[in-house]
Amino acid sequence: MSPTHGRPTTRDDDATPVASPCIDICRIDAASGWCEGCYRTIDEIAAWSRLDDAGKRAVWLQLDVRRKPEESAG
Repeated sequence: MSPTHGRPTTRDDDATPVASPCIDICRIDAASGWCEGCYRTIDEIAAWSRLDDAGKRAVWLQLDVRRKPEESAG
């Protein structure tokens, strides 16, 4: 898998659709409340299809922050 985990490029191109962060590992961690695959909360997962691209990009930024401790530990 690529180091970007399927995320869109960092350029802020409003014409480019924002990809879902889902990687088909769909289990919510009870301690964190985040999906073990994509690091979204259940509310973020449920809202994804209704979010505009700016909202989706905001979720992606949160995922980058959530992933950092995991990446440095492993």
